[in-house]
Amino acid sequence: MAKVAAVVVAAGIGHRMGADKTFIGLGDKPMVSWPIDVLQNSGLINEIVLVLHKDKVDVGRDLMKKNRWSKITAICAGGERRQDSVKNGLISISKSDWVLIHDGARPFLTEKLVDDGIKAAEETGAAAACTDVKDTIKLVDDNEIVTQTLIRSRLRVVQTPQVFRLDILRKAYELIDSEVTDDASIVEKAGYRVKLYPGDYENIKVTTKDDLLLAEMIAKGR
Repeated sequence: MAKVAAVVVAAGIGHRMGADKTFIGLGDKPMVSWPIDVLQNSGLINEIVLVLHKDKVDVGRDLMKKNRWSKITAICAGGERRQDSVKNGLISISKSDWVLIHDGARPFLTEKLVDDGIKAAEETGAAAACTDVKDTIKLVDDNEIVTQTLIRSRLRVVQTPQVFRLDILRKAYELIDSEVTDDASIVEKAGYRVKLYPGDYENIKVTTKDDLLLAEMIAKGR
């Protein structure tokens, strides 16, 4: 069975939240604990690398000891950009052939998202969770004049987890240094195909205080 590492990226400082969202309380535990608990309990995940802001590495180590997260093999500091943080995490992977990247600000990771992502990645070597677009999306010019209405049925909202063959993602990061918002974009720019698979509408990214209110509602239901 192929060995899969998970890199949990939680190195942001929460400008839009007004606070460090990584360790903010959600339900009965810090936000970052939610996805790590799922990965710790997954039979498909071999090791976990946690990437934190440099000022929070010691806090992460204390949380690891408290929760007995035995699969965490490294806690490292992030970089200036998200992709720099991911690169730091990739360096710390020691014994896996595949890697699952997940945002620490997406607390509601599930075992199904992990399983389905690994299966989808087997087709092309790269896969990302996504949901259908519910709204009509329009392109505009600099004056907010509509230039095009996009075909909704062909659009997807991309989430994490995203799963890659480790050699593909490392090679993509060697080739591409332009700023991107997710790892699938790096792989696409490097010329690889990315398979999308069904995500979960509850798998929200907590970025603002409004997102946190929604997350608290979801947490109560879980």
